[in-house]
Amino acid sequence: MSKLSIGTVQFGLNYGVANNAGKVPFDEVQKILKEAKVNHIDTIDTAAAYGNSEEVLGKSNVENFQIITKLSEIPPDVKNVSAYIEKSFFNSLKRLNVNKVYGFLLHRPSQLFMDGGSEIYEALLNLKKQGYIKKIGASVYQTEELDDIYKEYELDLIQLPFNIIDRRLIETGWLSKLNGKGVEVHARSVFLQGLLLMPHKLRPDKFKQWNHLWGKWNNWLLENNLTPLEASIRYVLSIPEISKVVIGVDSTSQLKEIISAANGTLPEIPSDIFSDDVNLLNPANWNNL
Repeated sequence: MSKLSIGTVQFGLNYGVANNAGKVPFDEVQKILKEAKVNHIDTIDTAAAYGNSEEVLGKSNVENFQIITKLSEIPPDVKNVSAYIEKSFFNSLKRLNVNKVYGFLLHRPSQLFMDGGSEIYEALLNLKKQGYIKKIGASVYQTEELDDIYKEYELDLIQLPFNIIDRRLIETGWLSKLNGKGVEVHARSVFLQGLLLMPHKLRPDKFKQWNHLWGKWNNWLLENNLTPLEASIRYVLSIPEISKVVIGVDSTSQLKEIISAANGTLPEIPSDIFSDDVNLLNPANWNNL
């Protein structure tokens, strides 16, 4: 279970296509973090953009966790980029009530290629050199972003979407490349915001255009006596080059269910249970479906 990381967007926002419960109550956050520790889960993923999740964590005694947080998009009118980043970072530390973090990621790495991009990178390196950050990195949405990033910069940690139907990270060769560079890889969207776990009848109509994929997915699960949760979590945890698997949870019982589902074997996955359609794989596109 040590490969699991607790995603905290639900601690600060109503988030996810399958989330009917809303923001996680504070007392439930405490229980989730306690259950995580019991199961040797020692990493928390958060961001300044996740509502008040940093503040919630700061009230939750998280200094014994490895914390990864993210820098929000830098406004275009900022004159002193370095000062802005430092202020944003130390505000995050203050909200989190910690003195340092394991990782600090760019939420909008495309800004590295705009005016002031090198200044952004130098500011991150400076905070790392001072010992406030162990690893600097980026949260990306497409593997194509990595082509640009690694032409000019060296980052220690990459977080990106990866799940049982979204295997672009492997297909493009980037998982192998990152592993060769010694880059730590964290997988997110492992349940595709809960879409992979939803019963067919409850999946929103706009996703019916991929019914051929859902049909193959459901048939394979039935043939192998697997739940969607068991298949989804076991697959991502089985990839040795992935260091952490970020899971968003909204209750202790849900975390226990994921931990239970993670234990067990996984049969070979048919090659046609796969999609490279970004309209499906990138939730940012769902509002346009």
